[in-house]
Amino acid sequence: MEKKTLTIFTPAYNRAHTIGRTYESLCRQTSKDFCWLVVDDGSVDNTKELVINWIKENKIPIRYIYQQNQGMHGAHNTAYRNIDTELNTCIDSDDYMPDDAVELILDYWTKNKSDDIAGFIGRDSFIDGTLIGGKFPVVDKVHIVELEDRYGFRGDTKMILRTELLKNVAPQPTYNGEKNFNPIYMMLLVDYKYKFKLFDRNLCFVEYDPAGMSRNILKQYYNSPNSFAALRIVNIKSPHISFKRKIRYYIHLGSSIIFSRNLYWFKLAPSKLLLCMCFPWSVLLTIYIIWKK
Repeated sequence: MEKKTLTIFTPAYNRAHTIGRTYESLCRQTSKDFCWLVVDDGSVDNTKELVINWIKENKIPIRYIYQQNQGMHGAHNTAYRNIDTELNTCIDSDDYMPDDAVELILDYWTKNKSDDIAGFIGRDSFIDGTLIGGKFPVVDKVHIVELEDRYGFRGDTKMILRTELLKNVAPQPTYNGEKNFNPIYMMLLVDYKYKFKLFDRNLCFVEYDPAGMSRNILKQYYNSPNSFAALRIVNIKSPHISFKRKIRYYIHLGSSIIFSRNLYWFKLAPSKLLLCMCFPWSVLLTIYIIWKK
């Protein structure tokens, strides 16, 4: 099989009713310089049968990996162990790509390829094509954390990443019984040293209920406190965030410590003083999460 430039990987868990739309969009791509990696995270529906049939159709190169359910970060860990292309991006199993997305990605990378950047950040849009979030800042390169903290951008993005840099920081740690660990953890570690170019074009159509997402994140704070504590430590240690944002992360870290009942995270906090000073607000946040949950 010819070596491709881009791997599009899709974590799937009981998404047989939506992943067909993802597959069809990949079959329509105007550039075929990609492969599709499906990491089936323990589905008990007919996801496997669908993907096996698509492999037999041979319209696009597909790799299929089945594993016991580990959550999103477990699927990302498996993906990064198996990706061997220069670039990669994640497309969720209920999302799909514009027909020219791969062509846009590879053309932009050809023109902007550099060892000094981690990749580039494109846009997500609603099904009607409306971009999610405001305008990108008019800058050449940014750190991930600067988008909202420094430039005020709030919205969904699609990251196109240099695979070798992700492999250098993978795998993401796992905590017993916790399956809600955001894979942004690994990208933030890369973000310590590398900036990203900005590509203000839609690369993925997504469909979700913002209210449902807000409720779900509070459940995740409750159900995966060690995972979020680890993420907050990475947030706090970033050399690119403002002091105001750092205080916010200390408040969240304190809440995660309360939920996890694990003082290990207190020991890892870069500033024990700031963590203690923020603790009253951590208690209030914890009460709020319990109340909303």
